[in-house]
Amino acid sequence: MTVTTKDSKPIHDAIGIGIGPFNLGMGALLEEVPEIDALFFERKHEFDWHPGMLLDGTTLQVPFFADLVSMADVRSKYSFLHYLQEHERMYNFYFLEKFHIPRKEYNHYCKWVSNQLDTCRFGRSVENVQVLVENGEQIYEVEVLNMSDHTKETYRARHLLIGIGTSPSVPSFMKEHLGDTVFHSSQFLNHKDRCLEAEAITVIGSGQSAAEVFYDLAKEQGHKGYSLDWFTRSKGFFPMEYSKLGLEYFSPDYTDFFYKLPQYKKDKLIQEQDLLYKGISTDTIAEIYDLLYERTVGEEQPDIRLQAMTEASDIKRIGDRWELEFIHRLTEESFVKKSDIVILGTGYQPTVPGFLEGLHHLIDWDEHGRYQIQQNYELKMNQPMNNKIFIQNGELHTHGVGAPDLGLGAHRNAVIINSLVGREVYPIRTKNVFQTFGLEASCMPANV
Repeated sequence: MTVTTKDSKPIHDAIGIGIGPFNLGMGALLEEVPEIDALFFERKHEFDWHPGMLLDGTTLQVPFFADLVSMADVRSKYSFLHYLQEHERMYNFYFLEKFHIPRKEYNHYCKWVSNQLDTCRFGRSVENVQVLVENGEQIYEVEVLNMSDHTKETYRARHLLIGIGTSPSVPSFMKEHLGDTVFHSSQFLNHKDRCLEAEAITVIGSGQSAAEVFYDLAKEQGHKGYSLDWFTRSKGFFPMEYSKLGLEYFSPDYTDFFYKLPQYKKDKLIQEQDLLYKGISTDTIAEIYDLLYERTVGEEQPDIRLQAMTEASDIKRIGDRWELEFIHRLTEESFVKKSDIVILGTGYQPTVPGFLEGLHHLIDWDEHGRYQIQQNYELKMNQPMNNKIFIQNGELHTHGVGAPDLGLGAHRNAVIINSLVGREVYPIRTKNVFQTFGLEASCMPANV
């Protein structure tokens, strides 16, 4: 609903909703763009990136160059290398000789950036967005709840930058049972102490998070004594694609190629590319295997099992334990497993936030109820609007596997900033990889 108003509140050029790595990087890059007056809101009271999975020894799965800014502007004072310099860790990092930094350090780096940006407003939950007309200009009004004193504030902006990310994906039959003993892997550290008191633990899923949780529990299992089972419906516990040419799929070049495909081909292709972004790192697989090998020396049989091609189909509370029903996807045999703790490493899914409900009638949804997103990451609307909404990490189905990748965050922000300003603030390279995804002109048949 469009409302006409004569109030005189300031109108910001852009409001960012959600302060994860992508919108935080946007805020950092916008510091060099005086034409854009922006604010960013986040319901958490400080930046905290997947706190439930900041396990000791875990690293980013992308090189440190995939920080908030470097892939768009290596000279930025918010680069990871400048963070190291400011914290007197340059030589420590130099001697570390690793591209993949500890996950805890990435989180600390992001907090360092967020603490320097006065455009970031933490402890603010966006509750509603509506379209207003003020003095003949169409704008967005954003209703914000202050989480400290529960007062409501309103802000106005010409454009929105939505970076709320994805939400944990949980099987429908599990949702009503979520709690201290059935939980998503994103909450693992919050419940680890309870896990260590259990007699039987079940991990479900075969991605990186499930593998890291399994490995962490397997290290403790030797002296804690619980049974540990790891189930996946996938065909096996396979490594994520990490060859140098395979990594070129996480490039602006592949994103451009993918975007231009018909949607039915995009949907089919995404289903065939699981191991580009859903597998397990080879290092983690090696660590798990080495641990299992050591545990079986001298014919020892640790109470640990790994089972592939097996899907959970139901869960029931029986006394003080959970009874899980599984079915083997090939043999179609079913069985029941009892467990005290069930950990769901079942990935993440796109989220359409509730605060956009008032704009649903303006958004041009596709036939599956998903956003339709233009090449510059602008949300398609079903009527002409000068006011733009940009989507961060909600475009897997339109832009491909690079949508959640930290290495493409700065590039996407550069594209969005250039669109907002109407000029090239940050240069966009069109040739970044060695391979070609579509046919080049030189490969096309000559006209006869």
